[in-house]
Amino acid sequence: MDTYKISENGYYGDFGGAYVPEVLYKCIEELKHAYIGLLESDDFQKEYRALLKDYVGRPSPLYEAKRLSNKYNARILLKREDLNHTGAHKINNAIGQVLLAKQMGKTRIIAETGAGQHGVATATVCALMNMPCTIYMGETDIQRQMPNVERMKMLGATVSSVTSGNMTLKDAVNEAIRDWCCHPKDTFYVMGSAVGPHPYPDIVARLQSIISEEIKVQLHDKTGKDHPDYLMACVGGGSNAIGTFYFYLEDTRVKLIAAEAGGQGWNTPFTAATIHSGSVGILHGSKTLVLQTADGQVKEPFSISAGLDYPGIGPVHAHLAQTGRAKVYSINDDEAVRAAYELTRLEGIIPALESAHILAVLPKIKFKKSDVVVLTVSGRGDKDMQTFFKYRDYA
Repeated sequence: MDTYKISENGYYGDFGGAYVPEVLYKCIEELKHAYIGLLESDDFQKEYRALLKDYVGRPSPLYEAKRLSNKYNARILLKREDLNHTGAHKINNAIGQVLLAKQMGKTRIIAETGAGQHGVATATVCALMNMPCTIYMGETDIQRQMPNVERMKMLGATVSSVTSGNMTLKDAVNEAIRDWCCHPKDTFYVMGSAVGPHPYPDIVARLQSIISEEIKVQLHDKTGKDHPDYLMACVGGGSNAIGTFYFYLEDTRVKLIAAEAGGQGWNTPFTAATIHSGSVGILHGSKTLVLQTADGQVKEPFSISAGLDYPGIGPVHAHLAQTGRAKVYSINDDEAVRAAYELTRLEGIIPALESAHILAVLPKIKFKKSDVVVLTVSGRGDKDMQTFFKYRDYA
């Protein structure tokens, strides 16, 4: 029995579902009835996997980080999603969803982005497939992720600045949904993370599951084992994490470890640690854990990392945390910056700030020397150099 996979009606335990405006009901129903057949078809899989291999550069390496391993007294292997074309795991999902859009006869793509990596990935695939593309991005994130903004524009996308709320990822999602409500017939919303109304969390999980599919093969080649003792990934909405965990969800030999953005502390007003300080609510079409006031108003999240600066969590991760299948750590801004500098100095790999949050969990776990640990580096840190420089005193 698949305890942790999505149910027929779109729920992971108590979390999930599709809570959408009436104008989008037909779009969601159309997608719900089409996606599994299309994703599993031979034509889709042939084109999708050819692009992953020849365009993205998959499989991404599983690299044994020997100096990091020596420091933390375990065998640590890094799943190098930072080496994908466009610099993160986001391209796996963008290619799949734009292919899905084309097969469904949609002629226009919209997307949201926080750190900019999903925006860049979507703009990249739209350039490849000759599809018009609008990316919604909060003005706060535009200012702190300018290199990615320029990449999106160079790729031909329209970048629409969002100035509501605190002008970050939540607000970008709000604007993308408003656009979709106005253009439901011809527009496909490429959701960047494992959030939103059913079937989006499952679509994203299936497309990102290539990560754990590769880990199984690569780990056996390197260690002779078909499973690690620990699987580790950061969570904002949670797309790289569910991709990392997907084929190990039912394997209880594997400890699943996630890291969310604590900001200045999960018990302060300046946090994005949804699992630690959120409560059950509805956000962007899904029942999940949400940072909210007692009367249900969404709180503004806070994180040094644009990609984790979100007041919700994917429903699958809410379920994994609630059931105890995954252990989730809250990592503060200063801890994440220190961890990024540590990986850079020990292994010559500059990680994205998002990935740095899961690296910061390593000193919090007491490993055994025999433990095999697979940690996903979800993206590269080029986009975050301005922030690393600004907060270098944390290191």
